[in-house]
Amino acid sequence: MRKLIFLSIIFLFASAKFANASHNRAGEITFRHLQLLKYEIKITTYTKTSSANPPGNVDRPVLDSVHLGDGTMMAFQRSSYLDIPGDIRINVYIGEHTYPGSGTDTIWFVDPNRNGNVINVPNSFFTPFAIYTILNIGGNLLPDNSPVLLNPPIDSGCVGIPFLHNPAAYDPDGDSLSYQLIVCHGEGNLPIPGYSFPYATDSFTLNPVTGDLVWASPDSAGEYNVAFLIIEWRNIGGTWYRIGEVERDMQIRIIHCPINFAPPQILPVADTCVLAGDTLAFNVTAFDPNHEFVTLSSVGSPYIIPTPAVFTPPINNSLNDTVTGLFTWHTNCSHVARQPYQVTFRANDINSTISLVTYESVMITVIAPPITGLTVDPNGNTMMLHWNPNACANVAHYNIYHRVGSYPGVIECPCQTGVPAYTGYTLIGTTDGLNDTTFIDSNNGAGLAIGISHCYMVTAVFADGSESCSSIQVCNQLKKDLPVITNVTVVTTGAAGTGSDTIAWSKATEIDTTVFHRPYQYKVLRSDGDFIGSNFQLIATLPVGEDDTIYFDNTNLNTQTQPNSYKIELYYDSDNDGVPDHLKGNTQTASSVFLTLAPTDKRIILSWQEHVPWTNYRYDIFKQNAGGGWDSIATTTQHTYSDDSLINGVQYCYYVRSIGSYGTAGIVDPIINLSERTCATAIDNVPPCPPDLTVGSDCIENVNFLQWTNPNHSCTDDVLHYNIYFSSDGTNYELINITHIPTDTTLVDRNLPSLAGCYKVTAVDSVGNESAATAVCVDTCRQYVLPSVFTPNGDHNNDFYHPCDSTTALELQHKNCPPYKNVKDIDLKIYNRWGNLVYETTDKDINWDGKNKFSKGDCPDGVYYYTCIVNFFRLHGTQSVQLHGYLHLIRGK
Repeated sequence: MRKLIFLSIIFLFASAKFANASHNRAGEITFRHLQLLKYEIKITTYTKTSSANPPGNVDRPVLDSVHLGDGTMMAFQRSSYLDIPGDIRINVYIGEHTYPGSGTDTIWFVDPNRNGNVINVPNSFFTPFAIYTILNIGGNLLPDNSPVLLNPPIDSGCVGIPFLHNPAAYDPDGDSLSYQLIVCHGEGNLPIPGYSFPYATDSFTLNPVTGDLVWASPDSAGEYNVAFLIIEWRNIGGTWYRIGEVERDMQIRIIHCPINFAPPQILPVADTCVLAGDTLAFNVTAFDPNHEFVTLSSVGSPYIIPTPAVFTPPINNSLNDTVTGLFTWHTNCSHVARQPYQVTFRANDINSTISLVTYESVMITVIAPPITGLTVDPNGNTMMLHWNPNACANVAHYNIYHRVGSYPGVIECPCQTGVPAYTGYTLIGTTDGLNDTTFIDSNNGAGLAIGISHCYMVTAVFADGSESCSSIQVCNQLKKDLPVITNVTVVTTGAAGTGSDTIAWSKATEIDTTVFHRPYQYKVLRSDGDFIGSNFQLIATLPVGEDDTIYFDNTNLNTQTQPNSYKIELYYDSDNDGVPDHLKGNTQTASSVFLTLAPTDKRIILSWQEHVPWTNYRYDIFKQNAGGGWDSIATTTQHTYSDDSLINGVQYCYYVRSIGSYGTAGIVDPIINLSERTCATAIDNVPPCPPDLTVGSDCIENVNFLQWTNPNHSCTDDVLHYNIYFSSDGTNYELINITHIPTDTTLVDRNLPSLAGCYKVTAVDSVGNESAATAVCVDTCRQYVLPSVFTPNGDHNNDFYHPCDSTTALELQHKNCPPYKNVKDIDLKIYNRWGNLVYETTDKDINWDGKNKFSKGDCPDGVYYYTCIVNFFRLHGTQSVQLHGYLHLIRGK
């Protein structure tokens, strides 16, 4: 009796201890960079105020063992606490730590215990509370500050009424944030076994972008705990890095509310953007459907930065069922950021039962004003750009964008930053710093095309990668004070020394003769075998006449197997001695159109390429007819064409005519050029479709059955035979059979040492093309059965103990007795009822005659126990299976 009383006392003491220790409701860990490798770490927990009072006294002035991620554990002193209604104590612990070097450090702690009766945490009364955060230090990551969460992690709701929470997180560094639900953590900072998310009749979701946690319809009253991650993403050099994460473990309180009870509502507020320097102002209105009094408040990063935004709460806030507040933000250039600012508005109704909450989040993007004063002036074959410094002095650099011809649409500002790709503009360069406002576009040294409109836009870029609105579009054309190349057409197709091209160009008509003196001179340069002019050589020097110039090039020229590119240089007399001796400039590079043929089964695929400064908008394909003439067979805007329905073994010849234009008056239009003429023979080089193979196994007969589809029924008509390949392990395949009848699509593979292996079946057509194949693998049957009765009585029936086999009389008695041909070997041991070994073997056939291995005498009738390790042949080596059981040795008739 004393013992029972003692145990009861111990139990009561333990129960009281754990009841009072159950106190953790919610919390998170955040950090702030101080200097170099030194960080301030802040732990915020939400506990039961009542648990800090007698008799429990489980208040935590110190968190003893906080893991800092680098092997260090540290005690954190509580710096402050605040008791608020709802039996909630907010505890703040702050410590500093200097890390030894770069790395990824997980900061975490575990504290006994959570408060009791949390519905979705098994045994929450006894379950530790754990939270963590991840800090990345060094590498290509700048010093990092964790996200800051502005809304507390405890909220309330009603059964059957949608519940909403938003942490109102912002990142001090301007990093992008995302959100992810996770399982709450417990002992060892590991996920709590048996944890479940709150049951939802409709849905329980977390918006990964906004952080809105929505429980569509809570079905049961009580307390719930939910954990989620706030993940930091940083863009470095165009690549997004996941640089850290903060876990929030929050508590949700659900109660039964009166019928028709509903949370307050906030009228939707659209996301918006504003130019730095402008003032953003809008009203926010909240109302309560039950006509309860409503309060309206707001949190967000715009309120805690220099020159902050202001939210003016409604007059007589909480004294009306409909209230309106005013958000105002006088923005400036320091607010420009790549990521939008999130502002969260919170409406509370005032009710004696429970105060319900609604959130409305608004994303605000602050964008730098556009560049002004952009001018674009021609200078030879380059364009000189200049613009005014941006109104924001914190500009890091400028981006310069270019396109040929003007963009006809409108880029909306301020909500569209940069120059979108859909405009056809491409980034061609940058300049550094606020006052670097000049750029020369030389097309990377190749010179710009004359005779076309060059258009530009410029944007300002900031340290975090944010980009201003684009400048207005400004376009200009180069002066025609250099020749403009217009034609490179193949006249004669031939190898080196037999080919010829015609090159044409339009003369310069706007030369300033007071600066660039006559006489003038052209030099024609050619680069053999490429499109871009990587190896120009002088091939001709020509005087400049009054007309546009055509030059016929047959100087050791190969047009048959390669393209060729050209440019024209213009020289002038620099010292008035009558000799053109100084280069004024040159045309852009232009190549011939080079055609390539790819013959295949009953068709030839044509593809061609060229590099020209004008725009080719059409291609005509010509094919030689039986009489030697040429017929136009197709027109396309693409660079490929397939000529189908051809006859294999017949040669076909083609050339392509390109049609293009500069789109400028005074230059020949259209611009027409011809490719070389080239031929190819259609040939059947297309293999048949691969047969679809299936493989089945018969474990009794020890055979594999192969069956495959006939490609002649689907995608071809000339399959002659099939090749069957086999590999024992799926690596090296050997040809094991050829079936010469296309309709014969089965094979039985017999007399196998093992069923394990892989097969491939290919189809071969009339010209020897062999199809692809997909391997189909089978494995052995793992069947090895030991009988339970053994009668070694000399009647020649069941006198030897062995496993089932298709040749034994035992199988005739047991029709389902499987074979064991896929067994490599065994390790069998048989014991008597006293545990003494009486027989052992590695022979898979066993054939025990019932005699004791050691005494050689007959083993007596009785029950024996066996253990057996069976090693099966398998596709990838051998596999061992352990068997054990009982057998009855009976010597009577």
